[in-house]
Formats: sequence, C-alpha cells, structure tokens
Amino acid sequence: MSDTKRKLPASRGTSVPSLGPEQSLNRYLAEIRKFPVLTAEQEYMLAKRYAEHQDPEAAKQLVTSHLRLVAKIAMGYRGYGLPVSELIAEGNIGLMQGVKKFEPDRGFRLATYAMWWIKASMQEFILRSWSLVKMGTTAAQKKLFFNLRRMKKNLDAYEDSDLHPEDVKAIATKLGVSETEVVNMNRRMMMGGDASLNVSFNDEGEGQWQDLLQDDRPLQDETVADLEEAGMRHALLTEALGSLNERERHILTQRRLIDEPQTLEELSQEYQVSRERVRQIEVRAFEKLQKAMLRIANDRRLLPAA
Repeated sequence: MSDTKRKLPASRGTSVPSLGPEQSLNRYLAEIRKFPVLTAEQEYMLAKRYAEHQDPEAAKQLVTSHLRLVAKIAMGYRGYGLPVSELIAEGNIGLMQGVKKFEPDRGFRLATYAMWWIKASMQEFILRSWSLVKMGTTAAQKKLFFNLRRMKKNLDAYEDSDLHPEDVKAIATKLGVSETEVVNMNRRMMMGGDASLNVSFNDEGEGQWQDLLQDDRPLQDETVADLEEAGMRHALLTEALGSLNERERHILTQRRLIDEPQTLEELSQEYQVSRERVRQIEVRAFEKLQKAMLRIANDRRLLPAA
C-alpha cells in the first residue's frame, strides 16, 4: 500500500492523516472531515504561493482541503474488488500531482482540475491490480473496462451473465472496440466479481463496508467541482460540434443529444437514405466529436498529460 503521509510535503502544524494498516477507514474519514473547505479566494492565494515560491505549507493546505473529494471518488470504484483504503492512497497521489501542476490563473477551481488526476491515478491502479494488463493497454480498452458495468445496467443485462449478441454489438459500436473485446472483457470482469458491502473490513469484524457509505449531502468542494466540470464539458461539446457538417450535427443531435431520440427509420426518411447509412453517419460523427473534444481539452490543458 502507498504511504501517502510520507509523500506529502513537510509542513508545520497539524500533521496530515495517514491511511495504513494500523488505522481504520472510518477513523481516517472522520479525521479528514476536520480540514476546512477553502473559499475560492483562499484557494487562489495558496495556489499562487505554491506555484511561485514552492511553499510546502500552501501545498499541504491545498491537499488536505481536498482529501474528502478523493475519498468520495474512491467510493465510486468499490465494485472492482479492491480495498477502498488503497484506492484512496492512490487517489491522494493523483491529488498531489494535480496540486503540483495546477495553474490558478486559468480561472477554474483546483477540484475541477485535480479530479482528472485523481481518477486517472485510481484507474491505473485498478488496471495494474486486475489481470487485465494485456487487454487494457489502449484508451478504447480502458474506456470499455470502466464503462462496461454502467452500459450493461442501461441495457438491463444481468451483471453475472454473458451479453446478448445485440448488446455486444451496441457496446462495441459505442465505445469503438471489437465485439470480441467486449465479450472477453465482460467474462474477465464476471470472474473478478464485486465485493459484498456486508463483509467486515478488518480481521476483528469491526464494522462493514456498508457503514462507510457517504452522507447523502454533497460536499461543498464536490458540488463546486461537479458544476464546473459540467459547464466545462458543455462548453467543450458546443465547440466540438462545430467540427461536424450540418447533416452530421443534426443526425448526432437527434440520435444522442436529446431526451427523446429519433429512430433510424425516421431519419432515413428525412434524408432519403437507408437506415444503415444513417447509422454509419451517426457513428462517424460521434467519433469525430470525441476527437475534437479531446483535442480542445488537451489544447487548453484541461486533461493531465499521458
């Protein structure tokens, strides 16, 4: 397990809580709640101090004020059968990388930027821990790994069973991978299984994983991050749609971006082409949109470097 306390900058005052074998997760979660949430002005001034003077005290305050965000994100990856404590440790490393590279003058909050680093760190740890190294090497395969459960749920597919051929085809088309990769990934994940929330999280039987579920009330920094990320994604989507021609933009919008999508048959009649041709245009437009959004995000340094 990573020793997050050792990796944190040395600083004065209250020590940063570590999450090791001698400390329960409940106690750690209670300790990190004691750190105050920073206002936008406080966060900006601390980030400027660290960026310009490498002030370790400023770095420590930026890190500790976002430890709860790391814990919250880690809870979202419980289903991969790995200890939450290790996910948090990896996420804390990602958080510190985000703090180190954060540029406050770009106008968005640290939580919005650091969230990318936190998730990337956790996802890399999950891939290393599963027996999926050879399968999860490309960006498309990683996307498949981390989206398959959600997509199966949306398709009303059973969690512990093989997928129907039509579901395999739908998932493969949407994520840009082969149908064989979808089948193999699904079977690997079925073998991995989910950890029960009713299992005790230590040898003494003290507490169960379900006891660690977060309060339903959102954290202030999480709410800010969600709002800013949603706004950022909407702006990226709007700009990226400009890379499509009028027909591609209209078909993609009608098929994927409205509450009640049109059918292939309806659009084929509107454009006087076959349903298969409409589907091909939709897939091509979606791929172009993804590439455009990624290019814009990279140009604006909204994503961490690979």
